[in-house]
Amino acid sequence: MIELFGTFFETSLLPLFSSSFTRSIKRNHLSQLRFFRYIAIIEGISYLLFGLTMPLKYVYGILEPNYYVGMAHGLLFLAYCALGLSCAIHYKWTFGFSVMVFLASLVPFGTFYLEAKYLKEEGKSVDNRIDK
Repeated sequence: MIELFGTFFETSLLPLFSSSFTRSIKRNHLSQLRFFRYIAIIEGISYLLFGLTMPLKYVYGILEPNYYVGMAHGLLFLAYCALGLSCAIHYKWTFGFSVMVFLASLVPFGTFYLEAKYLKEEGKSVDNRIDK
């Protein structure tokens, strides 16, 4: 029984403490920020598309585009908020910056501005911290 546990430790638990494994974990956290940036852009696009489908619904009486774009926008908005909270906790963003991230999702073009001005720079600083 002890030999079985020793073999298990050497093959599956010991690599957890190696530097290459911890480095790969840090790289995965970088991808979390990158994924948040992509969601921010897609959420911004869906917000603009939702604004385009509103006249189709209320002026021309075409309901379907508004329904599907609205549903996609709602799901993307929830993903944006969840990932924003996750990144705020993980990267230890200040309260003011975290509020700005959430408010950017309510303003047209807000997520584009946020991604271009702040998140791109945050990604570069995370890159520099990982490479050291």
